Amino acid sequence: MLRPIFFGVHLAMIAAIHPYIRKIMEGELAAPPISTTLGNRIVLVDIEAGRIECEYQGLPAFANPAGQVQGGMLAAMLDDVTALLCMASLREDKHCATLSLNVSFLRPGKAGLITGRASLVRQGSRVVNVEGELWQDDKLLATATAVNLVA
Repeated sequence: MLRPIFFGVHLAMIAAIHPYIRKIMEGELAAPPISTTLGNRIVLVDIEAGRIECEYQGLPAFANPAGQVQGGMLAAMLDDVTALLCMASLREDKHCATLSLNVSFLRPGKAGLITGRASLVRQGSRVVNVEGELWQDDKLLATATAVNLVA
C-alpha cells in the first residue's frame, strides 16, 4: 500500500480536489518521481482559499559546493508546489503544465525541512497564475511566479 503524503486536509474538502491529486493524497497513486525526490509531503490544501502548503526535504545531496541547497533544487520545489496547487484546483478532465516559472532567490537554504506555499492569483479557462514561496526557519528563501497552461 502506498503511503499518504498529506495531513491537515479537511475531509469535506478532499472531494473538491482534482482526482489525480486526491488519489496521491489518499495513497492510491504514487506521487510523481520529482515529488518523491524532493521529499514532498502535502500539509494543507484549501481550494476555496486557493492555497496549498507542502514540506520538502533539503537533502545533503542537493548541496552546491558552498554547502547550500542548489538553486535549481529550490526552483524545482517552487515548480512542484505551484503546479500542485494549479492541478488540485482543476476539473477532473483537465491537467496543467508550467509555461513559465520566474524565481527570485532571497537567501541560501540549508539541508533540512523547507516549507513551500502557493496561492492562486488568477484562474482562467486556459491559463492559471500562481505565486509560490519557500521558507526555512521562519525565513523566506525564494519566491516565484508561475504561469500554467490548462489542457
